Amino acid sequence: MSVKDGLCTQARWAASPNCGERPPGVPVDLVVVHNISLPPGQFGGGYVEQFFQNRLNHDEHEYFETIRGLEVSAHLFIERDGSLVQFVNFNQRAWHAGISEWQGRVNCNDFSIGIELEGTDTTPYTEAQYVALAEVICDLFKAYPDLKREGITGHADIAPGRKTDPGPAFDWGKLLEYLDGRCERV
Repeated sequence: MSVKDGLCTQARWAASPNCGERPPGVPVDLVVVHNISLPPGQFGGGYVEQFFQNRLNHDEHEYFETIRGLEVSAHLFIERDGSLVQFVNFNQRAWHAGISEWQGRVNCNDFSIGIELEGTDTTPYTEAQYVALAEVICDLFKAYPDLKREGITGHADIAPGRKTDPGPAFDWGKLLEYLDGRCERV
């Protein structure tokens, strides 16, 4: 796996219109880990991809009506089996963080990469997801020299009180252990 020209070579490309250019001269130095499942608590079905591409049929589930009109995306989505789908080039600004702040800086979308895990706050993540996430982060370290281990956080940490993901089911120790075993620079 590698990152070349802002693309993860192992990911399937599924372009999202919900993105834009990063502000000039702002380095990428933050990875934000999220979770998502559509409908909530259900995995598979392709609904996350449809949602990030503004193609979700809101009549297919009553929950979908509550997210009608939202235009969001992430750079990368990691499915339960570890498969990767990339929606936004890492060099661009994905719309994943919303109102956010990290170490005194606001608008985290400007300087971060958003990675969504298929899951919920309370459902344990799969081994395949931890492995894929660690491999992607190691590749991001190589591609973005300002990115450091201290710059890996959860959505809840940049939007406290508003967001809770990736939730208590996410094992940060396991991710860091995988990074220590795989990355040249952590």
